[in-house]
Amino acid sequence: MTSDPASLPRYPTAGGPSMRSGALPVCTHASPASGVRRLELLDALRGFALFGVLMVNLRSFSLFEFLTPAARAALPTAAWDRVVDMAMELLVDARSITLFSLLFGVGFAMQMNRPTDKADHVHRYVRRMLILLAIGLVHAWLFWWGDILRYYAVFGLALLAFTRLSPRMLALLGVFVAVAMPVLLQPVLPALLPPQASTAQSAAAALAAFGSDQWSTVLDGNFARDARMRIAVWWLPLFVFGRLLIGMAIGRAGVLQRSVEYRHFWRHLLYASLATSLVATVLLLLRDHHAAGIVAGWLQSGDAGKTVVRLLRHIAPLAQGVFYMAAFVLLFQRAAWRHWLRKLAPMGRMALTNYLAQTLFGLGLFYGIGLGIGPKLGLVGVAACSIAIFALQAVFSCWWLARFRFGPAEWLWRSLVYGRPQPMRWLATA
Repeated sequence: MTSDPASLPRYPTAGGPSMRSGALPVCTHASPASGVRRLELLDALRGFALFGVLMVNLRSFSLFEFLTPAARAALPTAAWDRVVDMAMELLVDARSITLFSLLFGVGFAMQMNRPTDKADHVHRYVRRMLILLAIGLVHAWLFWWGDILRYYAVFGLALLAFTRLSPRMLALLGVFVAVAMPVLLQPVLPALLPPQASTAQSAAAALAAFGSDQWSTVLDGNFARDARMRIAVWWLPLFVFGRLLIGMAIGRAGVLQRSVEYRHFWRHLLYASLATSLVATVLLLLRDHHAAGIVAGWLQSGDAGKTVVRLLRHIAPLAQGVFYMAAFVLLFQRAAWRHWLRKLAPMGRMALTNYLAQTLFGLGLFYGIGLGIGPKLGLVGVAACSIAIFALQAVFSCWWLARFRFGPAEWLWRSLVYGRPQPMRWLATA
């Protein structure tokens, strides 16, 4: 069998990296999980997904999302902002969280496959998810209304009920939950939810609250925004859970852990997901921009056309997120690409720390309680800040993991799970 460079551990797991003569280890040779084989490809994929998550979230943190069309047009960067906005809509929005959610599902499957005492392992996993839920709730209610961790925690627990399903059944169920269920519930569920203020009113309230220099005002605005979005984006739980199931299927099948062995699978998945995402995206663009033609006209009118459009809006980001995963996996198998892509692995090994730190960057730079930059820089500034923050986090992650076994948030999470402080520093070896 061909050795898979993506699945071989690139860093020792027993006692940490060598530190001869007091030299610090190279960051890519440090594993945060003693005694456990780390999958470098999975960590690098997480790091890649984090960049997209950062860019999308900074659009809200910067308050640009809450500006009126007239206010956006008045910005000095307006012309370029439209280009960046279109690029984010087509390449980043919902795609990054799709990839991040798929990887959480993969990680769950890998945890369940570990050769340990089953009952004890499940109990520990439940504690992990409950503590993650607590972290997510604190993060959501005190800092960032857009928190995704609480969804991962709740549905991470729900995944335990599906461990006996085959990878094929998990994938089919995931697609049904993520794509079909929101469309089936659309005619019924929204009418049963409490009425909400208009989008314009909610945006104006958020802009005023988050631009304030009073923490109490920001906190009230955060609560209000969170309550509104849990109702307005009622399909988000289905979005997340469906992707977790698909990720679980990928992890159960072992195609990511043995990616070279399953190269043909990833190639077929690449072509299928690319074709699906292109067709769905083109049809949506024709419909949204009122293009002429029989197909575009049909999508713009009639109940059947509306149903197809709803399906396409859920299919496009899912297919594109899967395409990103397949493309990354195949590129990682090439030595020249792997040399660069594996540099994202430290970011992925500290995913929780970096995700929470991105909130602190957003609050500190753009909110009134921080520097108060707000939306002045436009989306061009958001893109530039995303690159700068991500680069800073990449350097920090590398520096930190050269000295410590876990990221700060990962260490806290793990210590709470085990009920005692976990060893933090690497042990020197001769």
